[in-house]
Amino acid sequence: MIFNLSKTKSIANTFISELRDEEIQKDSMRFRKNLERIGEFFAYEISKNLKYDIKEVVTPLGVSSCEVLAQQPVLATILRAGLPLQQGLLNIFDKAECCFISAYRKVKKSGDFVIQMDYISSPDLNDRVLIMADPMLATGQSMVMCCKELINRYKITELHIVAAIASTVGVEHVRANLPKAKLWLGAIDEEMTSKSYIVPGLGDAGDLAYGEKV
Repeated sequence: MIFNLSKTKSIANTFISELRDEEIQKDSMRFRKNLERIGEFFAYEISKNLKYDIKEVVTPLGVSSCEVLAQQPVLATILRAGLPLQQGLLNIFDKAECCFISAYRKVKKSGDFVIQMDYISSPDLNDRVLIMADPMLATGQSMVMCCKELINRYKITELHIVAAIASTVGVEHVRANLPKAKLWLGAIDEEMTSKSYIVPGLGDAGDLAYGEKV
C-alpha cells in the first residue's frame, strides 16, 4: 500500500513546497517545523488504520462510549535527519515508545557507498506496530537494512514507513524487499543524481535541519 500525500489537496502540500524551497530552507527552525508538521499529518492518516477499543468515559453529566487506541505504535527513526519527522508523529501518538537507529552512507574512494549501521536503541517490538520515519527515501537501502534488522530481532505485527520525499527507485526497492510494509509518502520524485540524491528533492535534510556536517 502506498499513500502519496501530494495526490490529495490539503495544506500539507504547502509545507512540502516550503521544505523544497531553497530560500525558505535557510530558516532551519522552519525546516524542522515543516518536517514535524508532515509527521503530524501522517500520524493522523496512519491512525485511521489502527485498532481501537470501546471505553466508557465518565463525564460530569454522564457516561460516554468512546473509541480509544488499543495500543500505541512504536515510533522509530534513523538519526539524525529523522528526528523532526519522528517528533511530529510523537505529537499525535503522545504515549508512544521510540526507537533510534544510527545508520549512514559510508562512501568509498570510488564514490560508491555502503550503508553503515552502528547501533539500535529500541523497546520490545514483539507484537507491536512499528512506524519508521526518515525524511528522504532515496535508494531505499538504509530503510530496508534498518527495517530488516528490526524484523529479524522482533515479531512486528505491522510496519509503516513514513518519508517526506521519496524516489521511484527507493519505492521499488522497499516494495521488493519489504512487501508487507505500508508506505506513507509526501511526494514521489522520478530522478536521482549519480550520488543518489533525489531530484528535485530538497537537498540534505540532516544538514538543513541541524547544520552542515564535516
